[in-house]
Amino acid sequence: MPQTSTLPAPAAGPLEGVTATINAEAVERLCAGEPDWLARRRWRAWEIYERTPLPTTRLEEWRYTDLSRTLGLDSLRPAAPGPRRGIPPHAYPLELRQAMREDSGATGHVVEIDGRVVHTDLAPELARQGVVLASLKDAAFTHESLLREHLATEAIPPEEGKFSALSAALWTDGTLLFVPRDVSLPLPVRVTRWVSDPAAAYFNRTLIVGEAGSKASFVEEVLSPDFGEQTFFLSAAEVLGGDNSTIHYASVQRMGWGAFHMALHRSLVGRDAGMDSLHATLGATTSRLDLNAELSAPGAHSQILGLYFGNEDQHFDHNTSQNHVAPYASSDLLYKGALDDASGSVFRGIIRVAPGAQRTDAYQTNRNLLLSDQASAHSLPNLEIEADDVRCSHGATVGQLDEEALFYLRSRGLSRRRAERLVVRGFLQDVLQRRPPGSVTEKVTRAIEEKLRG
Repeated sequence: MPQTSTLPAPAAGPLEGVTATINAEAVERLCAGEPDWLARRRWRAWEIYERTPLPTTRLEEWRYTDLSRTLGLDSLRPAAPGPRRGIPPHAYPLELRQAMREDSGATGHVVEIDGRVVHTDLAPELARQGVVLASLKDAAFTHESLLREHLATEAIPPEEGKFSALSAALWTDGTLLFVPRDVSLPLPVRVTRWVSDPAAAYFNRTLIVGEAGSKASFVEEVLSPDFGEQTFFLSAAEVLGGDNSTIHYASVQRMGWGAFHMALHRSLVGRDAGMDSLHATLGATTSRLDLNAELSAPGAHSQILGLYFGNEDQHFDHNTSQNHVAPYASSDLLYKGALDDASGSVFRGIIRVAPGAQRTDAYQTNRNLLLSDQASAHSLPNLEIEADDVRCSHGATVGQLDEEALFYLRSRGLSRRRAERLVVRGFLQDVLQRRPPGSVTEKVTRAIEEKLRG
């Protein structure tokens, strides 16, 4: 079997919709042929983007990630459009096919190549119940009311910041999942993305809407080869859970070297609703995640799991917030990471409790394991409490390999490297044992093993 696949060129030519830089012309090209309401939103977002300064290290949220040194927006161009629908699966890139083979059962699939959805499928019985799984680009025409109400409005509007505005202005495609009232998905929806255009910028969005009493599981993964020039991937995920709904969400990032991956994720959790998520960060040279869970009604609950493993000179920056705006809600965050070689991580988390959010129950934990003298970790947990009847706590640790544990394992005949691998697996397994959604445990474990083998 060949190691690479040659994909057919876009039907309208390889430079369709491409400009030399990220500018207003790129917005204009995207607006061509779109509904007027969407074009107006893109232009408004672009205006916000242009007047919003790039975050600097003077801001606490960006103190350890200097965008002026790590991200060259001026040198990037919008990615060339990927191939259109109709590509047979055997023509997908080898790495994409391998990632899909590693997945277990699913109730629906979305495949995205170079910024364009090329395939969607959904179990017919769910479609008959009103479930919608669609390309976001197509949904702008086929499910206009859903997008007009929810896309870049309440969860991640352009006013949230420069990159929120950039995403709202220049998104090219993505995924819409809508689950009607009291409908349950028996298996996860799986989204697999592949990007391969070097020195380009990709803009992707995900919108998940679960109505009252619905249940859904959603797993998305992004992969790429290594790049000789910086390639930028900006994703924005809006997850809206209605009253008494349950939504499980998992994201696995396995991009190659030379990639700068930035993810914006916000969940809005309704009354007595549950929102569980896992964010596994394993790839890219630089990765930034802005994660926010808003518990907006009594009885809302959110469990947030994070796992990262860095090596060589990778830099991971995680910025999280658990916002409690209603009483009798709960949240629990656990982030664990291992860092080898000269890699580094930043965890910045805050629990916010509004004045009326009495009986809040919230926890936040970040633990780091350093595998070399050159690795580094910065952990900055915070509390901002404005109610007096709450139970909130946070904790953080940064430590090195336990030499006693290594000695014990080596005394049983294991090499030091093998002993280190077992300690790291045990350290990170705590996150995966909490049963993250979509049966991603095996996939993430295999990816960690590959990194441990060097």
